[in-house]
Amino acid sequence: MADAPGGPLVGCRFVEMAGIGPAPFAAMVLADLGAQGIRIESPRPGLALGDPARDITRRGRAGVVVDLRQDAGRELVLDLIEQSHILIEGFRPDVMERLGLGPEPCLARRPSLVYGRMTGWGQDGPWARTAGHDIDYIAVAGVLAHIARHDQPPTPPLNLVGDYGGGAMLLLVGVLSALWHAERTGQGQVVDAAMIDGAALLMSLFHSMSATGLWREEAGVNLLDSGAPFYDAYLTSDGKWLAVGCIEPQFYAEWLRIAGIEADDLPAQYDVSGWPVLRERFAAVIATRSRDEWSALADGSDACVAPVLTMSEAPMHPHVSARGTFIDVDGVTQAAPAPRFSRTPTGAPGPVSVANPAVLGDWGIDEARISALAADGIVA
Repeated sequence: MADAPGGPLVGCRFVEMAGIGPAPFAAMVLADLGAQGIRIESPRPGLALGDPARDITRRGRAGVVVDLRQDAGRELVLDLIEQSHILIEGFRPDVMERLGLGPEPCLARRPSLVYGRMTGWGQDGPWARTAGHDIDYIAVAGVLAHIARHDQPPTPPLNLVGDYGGGAMLLLVGVLSALWHAERTGQGQVVDAAMIDGAALLMSLFHSMSATGLWREEAGVNLLDSGAPFYDAYLTSDGKWLAVGCIEPQFYAEWLRIAGIEADDLPAQYDVSGWPVLRERFAAVIATRSRDEWSALADGSDACVAPVLTMSEAPMHPHVSARGTFIDVDGVTQAAPAPRFSRTPTGAPGPVSVANPAVLGDWGIDEARISALAADGIVA
């Protein structure tokens, strides 16, 4: 039986120093899981990608604009940190220290605080203070070189591997692990989450395959990098794409059955020298039907075949729809909170945060102080 909806992190509080990319995504997940957060925004906003009111990564927590150049602004944020379990910031090293909000003063206010730091290169090392983006971090981590077809340039995998997989997700693992330690010991700590470290960690399987002779450094010739004809996407008759991923022999046999291809007429599945023949045959057969016709043929089977859907198409897929993987909030289609919990379900996510000093009242800041801070231009 489930408890009341809210999520497993109900009762947890966090302060988020507003930024872009992985840090706000991590804060969104914390809020989705039930934590109460407040987003500290600068009166001098940086890069904005579209309308902030439609920025899904801002959902679920309150926001307030604070001028951290002034002592009263820093003191306000320290008062909020004193009530929080977690702080998340995504600035370059030493920026928070220059603002007077580095780990030392924050942990002095709340010794059990988990101080989560999200950077590309990490808090130390020769490149720690240099600029970069996802593509740079995964390039140096040895990831980008392997996301390419044979004899083609590497393809940036959106910014999913560095920013979100290696960055935000590992930051979340770090702060929640440190929170478990803090709850048992009362001791807070700094979590140094670097996208280059996380991206490198995501490559563990491929380092293992390389060590056992199952992976070549040449791109587009391996099992999972489009080299294998039974793990690739193929053009259908209507100009769309079908994903074929039947690695295991029994699933491969099921794909051949659905495709109407006789195994006796083909090279063996793992005969690499025969892969060009397999690819040519698969491409020719798949091109005879539309994407949705193939999807219907493979529906409910173990062939490991799926339609390649766009962002706008994905919510309408029967399986995705049945699970409620996507939801609509204020007219914006977005992914529902994940993962799912049997005892502490998360419920619907909160709306996108809009900066409003009145939210400080929910954090114990009295009205007189809020009014004085607003009058002095400290909050807006």
